[in-house]
Amino acid sequence: MITDSFISRVSSYAALNGVSIDPYDTGVADLSLASSRKTTDSRACLYQPTFCLILQGRKEVHVGATRHVFTPGDAVIVTHDVPMVSRITEASVEAPYIALSLPIALHTMRSLYSEIDEAALEQEKGESFKVGKAEPALIDAVSRLFALVKQPREARLIAPLIVKEIYFRLLLAPHGAMLRHLLQRGSAAGRVSKVIADIKQHYATSFTVDELAATAMMSPSSFYENFKSITATTPLQFQKDIRLLEARRLLMDTRQTVSAVAFEVGYQSPAQFSRDYSRKFGQSPRVDKKKLSFT
Repeated sequence: MITDSFISRVSSYAALNGVSIDPYDTGVADLSLASSRKTTDSRACLYQPTFCLILQGRKEVHVGATRHVFTPGDAVIVTHDVPMVSRITEASVEAPYIALSLPIALHTMRSLYSEIDEAALEQEKGESFKVGKAEPALIDAVSRLFALVKQPREARLIAPLIVKEIYFRLLLAPHGAMLRHLLQRGSAAGRVSKVIADIKQHYATSFTVDELAATAMMSPSSFYENFKSITATTPLQFQKDIRLLEARRLLMDTRQTVSAVAFEVGYQSPAQFSRDYSRKFGQSPRVDKKKLSFT
């Protein structure tokens, strides 16, 4: 159970440093903090491999057609890059939404995986986005890691050790099946992860499922089934989501026209781009560009 003392310490730190819903780097082992004193509208983004501990408030997340609800004490494990839409549904000035997150470094995880009985996990399956209640020992480890924000000298030595402890506890967590599966040699999860990296890098390039299956060294049917099981979406929809998220970034950060952005992210038709963009973000790219330019 997350104690009031832990929540108070993090809440005070968030207020003192002006922390918002955008992840704030605490300066300790890549530990980030997000906080909001009000509910928010839906927001599309790309989750990368991450562990997140919810301390206070509630958040609703849609991954594909699956809806997840984050509540206090929930430990969120994300093993693959996942496009999602989220909104904070419970937050106030008196009790803001608060969450701590830590990127998952697979190379460090692999050094710990040898301590897990792999034979007992061969038949396990999981999802790339999973929510479960955090064990007391995991909460304690995160609390000790956060405490180092006021001890920079100790943090340099102790933080890496606590991060390894957190990773180990995630590997043992009941909802950590996909994380364990990902670390198995030649697993479908690992192959899909490689394809996801290729799609992210070459999102503007057209491809076929057969080509992606060849990259994963799987049959097209097996690849498609595993990709959808892991990401909760299809390869083509995944690429479209990546394109639209990148397009929104370009609209906000550059002076390019909507048509130029459409072509840059891989669309052949600006009209189709506008339709897809409007369905994804709730308004046309032209309207969004004007709005984003003034925020």
